[in-house]
Amino acid sequence: MADKGGSKMGWEAPRWVRTGAMVLGALVVVAVLVFALRPQPVPVDLATVDRGEIEVVVDEDGRTQVRDRYRITAPVAGTLRRVTLEPGDEVAEGDPVVWLDGPEVGVTDSRTRAQLQTRIAAAEAGVGRAEAMVEAAEAGLVEARDQLRRQEILLEQSGGSTSAVERARAMLRAREAEVRSAEFSVRAAEGEVEDLRLALARPGGAAGGAAEAPLELRSPVAGRVLQVHRESAGAVAPGELILEVGDPGRLEVVVDLLSGDAVRVVPGAEAVIRRWGGDEDLPAVVRRVDPSGFTRVSALGIEEQRVNVILDPEGASELWARLGDGFRVEARIRIDRTDSVLRVPSGALFRNDEGWAVFLAGDGRIEERNVEVGRRSPAMAEVVSGVDEGDRVVVFPGDRVEAGVRYRER
Repeated sequence: MADKGGSKMGWEAPRWVRTGAMVLGALVVVAVLVFALRPQPVPVDLATVDRGEIEVVVDEDGRTQVRDRYRITAPVAGTLRRVTLEPGDEVAEGDPVVWLDGPEVGVTDSRTRAQLQTRIAAAEAGVGRAEAMVEAAEAGLVEARDQLRRQEILLEQSGGSTSAVERARAMLRAREAEVRSAEFSVRAAEGEVEDLRLALARPGGAAGGAAEAPLELRSPVAGRVLQVHRESAGAVAPGELILEVGDPGRLEVVVDLLSGDAVRVVPGAEAVIRRWGGDEDLPAVVRRVDPSGFTRVSALGIEEQRVNVILDPEGASELWARLGDGFRVEARIRIDRTDSVLRVPSGALFRNDEGWAVFLAGDGRIEERNVEVGRRSPAMAEVVSGVDEGDRVVVFPGDRVEAGVRYRER
């Protein structure tokens, strides 16, 4: 029987209960610490390996220039009248543009006559070369027409491709432009011969003698004055450049590529002109890859072998009229285009000790995978082996991304 007069005793948990509670509390604390201190998943951007188009291009700065320029020079020594024409002024074919005064503009001695005859012979040889260029350009034009006809027939018979027809058409337009340029060269060379013959036929006067009519130099082509190299009146020497005439509506773009890129460019290749000052890209086509290169020192002081590639405007875009002679542009030239290839974003590729690799998004963790890369464009790269269609890869991986780490998609 309990002692009613005694004090009440508090309940005390058994020792095993107290020990278990302490252990459980310690485990909870450890679990919280482990969870708090464990590495958090790395946020990454993912892209899916798919099949699509790869367009291989090369980007480089270029400059515009009038395709056909005629340089008006003094055929003999004389006194130049002040040139009143200004850049941009229109001239018609046969318009007088330069006048030379003074008795010295005539042939006064056998030495001057011999010099003029030598220059006339050289100019006539230039006419012959220009005419040969016309013949060669016309032959190339005939070949381009035949090639286009063959490609169109193949396309109708389901044995060709649309891209091959487009290339043939671009080549045809390039050959047509070459014919026009060669014909301009003939007219320019003939104009030089005419100026020299006029100077040769002009008799020289004695000092203080009767004033002779000025020797007129005429523009052999219709166009605009591009540059005035000598504006003020005064003595000029034989061959001194006075002004240049051309048609600013017939522009070309000169792009100097690294020789390693130039060897992959072919005439007829498609191109676009970017960052020229307007919002739209301007279509262009490769007309010629120069057969010889030159050395240029880069901004880093490295010698580079460069090759000039000439582009012609494509189509009838009115935006080309906004450009003039000597404008800076950026050209993008298409080197190759392939449809339906396995590809990944270029930003997913990186280099390791064995070559190219990507980070694959596996089951909660990152996996590093070596790949073999084929064609590359600024945005996409062809993958020959290493990944499969539908795989997900990390794009622009940061320093925290490595094989085995946990990840989460942004």
